[in-house]
Amino acid sequence: MNDATDGFPLDASARGPLLQTAPARESTSRVIAEGLREAIIDGTLAPGAPLRQDAIARHFSVSAIPVREALRLLETEGWAKVTVHKGATVAPLSADEAREIYEIRSALESLAIGLAIPKHTPATLRECAALCRAAERESDPSLYVARNATFHMSLYAPAARAQLEDSIRVLHRRGERYLRLKLGLPSYKGESDNEHSKLLDAVQRRDVPAAQALVVAHLLGTGDLLHRFLTERARAEAALANRPKPRGRPRASSPGVD
Repeated sequence: MNDATDGFPLDASARGPLLQTAPARESTSRVIAEGLREAIIDGTLAPGAPLRQDAIARHFSVSAIPVREALRLLETEGWAKVTVHKGATVAPLSADEAREIYEIRSALESLAIGLAIPKHTPATLRECAALCRAAERESDPSLYVARNATFHMSLYAPAARAQLEDSIRVLHRRGERYLRLKLGLPSYKGESDNEHSKLLDAVQRRDVPAAQALVVAHLLGTGDLLHRFLTERARAEAALANRPKPRGRPRASSPGVD
């Protein structure tokens, strides 16, 4: 079975469980939802892959009820698409969604960095610098995504706006599978590291307008790049699907037959 296209991975015997079974003290449906989110983000469950209730229930050793609740939660968050009589599938990647996520992030993170800069201390600035360097050194895409988010959140932490931080974190998670696409594009890593360095410098100088302008440009640029990439890919896939299929080779004429 191809894990990325044929549904929820079940072959745990060869490599150990992909996801952890649900602890009794936590909400079972939320643990299942989080496991599925992780599998979607890292590409184990590809866009359009079926999310079969029976397979998921067997994997977690639970009944169908918490699985249905988990799938409903994922649907409300935009991770899954549920169709009557057809079941649930992983939500497709969307050029418009990618751009919108980064547009909203740009507004929220501009607000957050403006509130945070006056409250930064030498200690918090040292932490930001260390996290920026850690992201620069990271070559593994999965770890880079995590380090990227941690660096960004460190810039906003002194603002002490819990609801604002929670909203930003949700958008970071929603954008992770799109960010992984950008990591595969030429020169992205170097450009991103350079933009992070300039942003950190503005925060260290306590230049609020410059920091806000840089974070907005950084995020809107990412959203626009992903929108173009996904739009062009969709056009290419549509053109390929609409190409006429080659006809079969004509049969050789029988001897003596015109």
